Amino acid sequence: MGLPGAGKGTQADKIIKEFDIPHISTGDIFRAAIKNETPMGLKAKGFIDNGELVPDEVTNGIVNERLAEDDTKDGFMLDGFPRNLVQANALDAMLAESDRQLDAVLNIDVNPEVLVDRLSGRFLCKNCGTAYHRLYNMPKVEGTCDVCGSHDFYQREDDKPETVKNRLSVNIEMNTPLVDFYNDKGILHTINGEQDIEVVYQAVQKVLTNI
Repeated sequence: MGLPGAGKGTQADKIIKEFDIPHISTGDIFRAAIKNETPMGLKAKGFIDNGELVPDEVTNGIVNERLAEDDTKDGFMLDGFPRNLVQANALDAMLAESDRQLDAVLNIDVNPEVLVDRLSGRFLCKNCGTAYHRLYNMPKVEGTCDVCGSHDFYQREDDKPETVKNRLSVNIEMNTPLVDFYNDKGILHTINGEQDIEVVYQAVQKVLTNI
């Protein structure tokens, strides 16, 4: 778990390489279920094609189909699920059916103000589309694109601070009940995501090695 920009994807890549478990991302399993025309995949496609949100029961069904596959027997990592308490309770029920339970919930915690800087720092060259970041990747010569030499830059609507703040506030509202839910179960591990990537991973590694 973690807000957008907290570094979940980066840590997920490191976890699956070291611990050799499948990375179960809801986006990926939705696409696979639709492509394979599973019963739940076909249901989901109907909602997506109509521009509607996929209901919890269909999302839960697709996750359940994926967790029933052989490669999850020795463990798995969920990413993007559960997103609310209905899904969290459904996950507990589906795992209980196969006599399993979650061992740990990793919450990569970063101050929202830091995330606004991370997420709204991106800007692009208007001429060639090269991406830069005002914290991590500025042009070598200020105001001049490294690739094409243009002096014309712009920022996408999605990357503007106000848009980023709105996106974060929606995610905070959605994540808080889940953080409390897993904290009450005693399996929540909150990790400081404001440190260097490798230091964050050392903390993640410690939690996972201990279980």
